[in-house]
This record gives sequence, structure tokens and C-alpha cells, in this order.
Amino acid sequence: MDFKVLAVGDVVGGPGMDRIHKSLRYLKRTTNADFVIVNGENAAVVGMTPNQAEDIFDAGADVITMGNHTFGKRELVDYLEENSRVLRPANYAPQAPGRGWSIYETRFGEVAVIDLQGRCSMDYTPDNPFLAVEKILKEIDTKFVFVELHAEATSEKLAMGYMLDGRISALWGTHTHVPTADAQVLPNGTGYVTDLGMTGPKHSVLGIRPDLSIAKFRGDLTERYRWADGPTKMEAVLFTIDTETGLCKKAERVDLYD
Repeated sequence: MDFKVLAVGDVVGGPGMDRIHKSLRYLKRTTNADFVIVNGENAAVVGMTPNQAEDIFDAGADVITMGNHTFGKRELVDYLEENSRVLRPANYAPQAPGRGWSIYETRFGEVAVIDLQGRCSMDYTPDNPFLAVEKILKEIDTKFVFVELHAEATSEKLAMGYMLDGRISALWGTHTHVPTADAQVLPNGTGYVTDLGMTGPKHSVLGIRPDLSIAKFRGDLTERYRWADGPTKMEAVLFTIDTETGLCKKAERVDLYD
């Protein structure tokens, strides 16, 4: 029997939350996913509230990952300390609230999920994720290991994928909100995709109204970012894992669009 893990791209604003309510259970059911991981760091555009986290869990997520906007909503700090199902990047400073990885029980046994943040062209540069993940893997003795790298540079994500190829079940990238067409199984058996994409407004610039982004790039006087209206999308990748080896048999995009 295969173990199917669904990884869902960054949830952006109210439209992203609406799409999660509308489609996550449907996608989970139609893909026969056993375990669901959702990036929620933009649920409030910058950050996520505890109520939004609970809503994402109620919609069918098993784990929520975060990224460079983890602490965009300060009310999440206590929630991170109390809830092991929400992960912030593991390579943050050791005094940062919350945890960067954890182990979860499933019907197939223990599953480890590790959240990392890249350093190339990011606003905040944490510790080296390549060195951090090596330390974490020494503490993990589970067959199934999944890693998210929240990063800007495609090269950084690819390098991490090849470094961990054959040592983990799957690795995916988040942060750019743009889905990549390279869902694949790497040579030694690790599932991989450079970026999941996003969950939220379909006609937008990373979830934001296009005119607001255009104004910024033109050098015009800017105003507060607001999410775009209209149709929505959910971009995700399904990883099919061999329960005997813990390695990936198939990685495929399972995107939904209005």
C-alpha cells in the first residue's frame, strides 16, 4: 500500500482561506491523500492568526508550515509554543518561539516534517539551512521524512533537493507563489518540486491586486497591499511514497482552478 502526502502552496489572504474551506477536503478525498501539509504564512497576507490556523486544520490539514512571515502576527507566538502541528523554520535562532520540525503519528507509522528557510535574497537570513538539516536528520529515526524549503532562489531549492536525494521521502519549495513544472522523483528516490505555488486569487501578483504591484515597480506612490478579488486557485503536489522504503514513487501536480 502506498502512503500519499499532499503538499499545498502558500495560502494568501481571505480568498486563500475561502479556497481552503471550499476545496481542501475535496482534494484530499479525490487524491486519496493520507497526510496533508499546508503552508499558511500568508493567510493574513503577512502572517497567520491562531484562528486561521484552526480553520486550516478544520479544513483537513495535518500540519501547517510557515516561512519568513512567521511572526507577522504576534498573537501566533503563544500558539506556536502550544501547538506542535504548526512549524516555523528550523534554522531560526534557537530562542525563537515554536519548533522547526516534529514527528507525527499516522496509520503508516511515524512521519517527520522539517520546515526550513532559505537565505538567498530573503529579508531575513537565518542560519545555514543546509547545515541545520544535517543536524536535524541525525536526531530523526523515521522512515518517512518530508522537508519544506521556504526560499526565493530556485538554485537553493534544487541544491537542497540533490543534497538530500535518497535520504528523505520528499522535498518541496514554497515562497515564490509561482508553481513550477518540475515535479519529479530525483535519481535516488526523493520526491521534489521547486515551488508548490499558492492558494488564493488566480488573477493576481502573488495574491495581491496587480495594480498595486505595478505601482510599486513603476516607482509610483504606493498604498497598502490588498489581495485581489475574483476567481481563486489551489496549487499543490501529491507525493506517492513507498511504505517499504520510505522513498517516493511519484510526484504530480494536482492543482485546482476556478
